[in-house]
Amino acid sequence: MELNSDTDKSPADLGGMSPAEAKEYIFNFISTLKLTEKQIKNSDDEISKWQQRLELALSKEQPELAQAAEKELQLLREKQSALTAEAELLKLQIEEMRRQIPLLAAQERSIDPDLLEQELLMAAGYLPGDKEKARNERQFRELEKEAEADAALLELKAKMEKGN
Repeated sequence: MELNSDTDKSPADLGGMSPAEAKEYIFNFISTLKLTEKQIKNSDDEISKWQQRLELALSKEQPELAQAAEKELQLLREKQSALTAEAELLKLQIEEMRRQIPLLAAQERSIDPDLLEQELLMAAGYLPGDKEKARNERQFRELEKEAEADAALLELKAKMEKGN
């Protein structure tokens, strides 16, 4: 696998991307693969055309034309070989990237407890950072409930003593 000299990171490494970004990135690779496959098909057609031209030049005993056709065939075969290698590399990279998508999705679902705490504070009507204020209000509500329960208990005891 060839490494990108700018970042020393494989083009198939999706680290740091969200699943949506990674899917778009993979789509670009798939598009490049499809274009490369189309170029391979076009080169097949060109090779076939130049093969026929070579055979025609040979059958008409035109050595200069045959030599030119042979030279063109060689260039087209080299180009096709490079395109085929590029397509295979793209296929491998796409497969490697597709295997990383579930991992990216799992990483995205991880919970940041501090962020969650701040979101819960905001949902309760507090500003971010009002953790102390929220804790104090919760303690006051608990004290008020205890005081109400104590008052209700004293009232009940008083009624029971009057009834005796």
